[in-house]
Amino acid sequence: MSETQISLDNPKSLSKLSDDEFQALLLEGVSRTFALTIPQLPEKLYSVVANAYLLCRIVDTIEDEVSLSSEQKKYFCSEFIHIVKTGANSEPFAVELAPLLSEQTIPAEHTLIHVLPRVIQITHKFEVDQVEALATCVETMAEGMPIFQAMDLHGGLATLADMDKYCYYVAGCVGEMLAKLFCHYSAEIAQHKDELLTLSVSFGQGLQMTNILKDIWDDAGRGVCWLPQDIFTETGFDLKNLTREAHSENFRKGLEHLIGIAHSHLHNALKYTLLLPSHEVGIRNFCLWALGMAILTLKKIKQNLNFNNSDQVKITRNSVKATILVTRLTGRSNAMLSFLFNLTSRELKTPDWTYSAPSSEAPVKL
Repeated sequence: MSETQISLDNPKSLSKLSDDEFQALLLEGVSRTFALTIPQLPEKLYSVVANAYLLCRIVDTIEDEVSLSSEQKKYFCSEFIHIVKTGANSEPFAVELAPLLSEQTIPAEHTLIHVLPRVIQITHKFEVDQVEALATCVETMAEGMPIFQAMDLHGGLATLADMDKYCYYVAGCVGEMLAKLFCHYSAEIAQHKDELLTLSVSFGQGLQMTNILKDIWDDAGRGVCWLPQDIFTETGFDLKNLTREAHSENFRKGLEHLIGIAHSHLHNALKYTLLLPSHEVGIRNFCLWALGMAILTLKKIKQNLNFNNSDQVKITRNSVKATILVTRLTGRSNAMLSFLFNLTSRELKTPDWTYSAPSSEAPVKL
């Protein structure tokens, strides 16, 4: 008899893999981007960051599952927070959740829920401070995301501040977690802990805003819009009227303003990266590849504001390869990285516009 082939289609077959092989295969199934960037990290960080991403993906799977009611999502999120913190009851949780997932959830995420007990088992092999960082992130995501899932998002979010909160719950808290893990890994990095924690939230927001802008029309197809109405009120466009055919100048102007805001967050991502020691090449690559791909995506959007499908603004494989090559050549030089960032992203700025917050929030100059 031939040996059973190891495949995501056969969750039981994954038991033959080592922990790192197991997590790598799951990452390839649920996120090509993170399957590419996480292996760049030093060996002592790889396993914990891979595990962290899988935990966050489980929360995403629960929140995105169309067959679950708001109450069910709240229940499963609450239970999962407890499981991550304690390591207990992961098997009955997986058995209860797995059959409720619909076909709209991708096969790799079905498998992720089936093998959830082993993911949790790996979580609790890490040091106490690492587990605490992971659990805090999961708790923030799992408690914050349902707030927005319960909203009527057909006409977008009310204000930029609301978008900031959403981005924090889905990405900013992940940035904080990574900063904590990097500081735990290196006393040299920990010297900048306070500044890294502050910048990490902006780093996460820049990446998430890029995803939101890229996926406007995919989200609209589901009756969802994550854009802030106050930005578009200023340009004279009502997001309730958003359709693939709605390419008014007022809408495009609002998109330009949001691109400028995203650019300012990605500038903070650069500051974050430059605080990391130049000899930590793997961690820098992990950050720079994400940053570079976000800049290139925003440039494609800015150059094609009339796009009506995310495929039209996805960066090519050659662009990804170029990002990897350039960062490998320049990643240790703060001066070169600053020069390249300013050179490649200068068209993303909106120099003649300042965001006027509707409340007591400070204006954002771009």
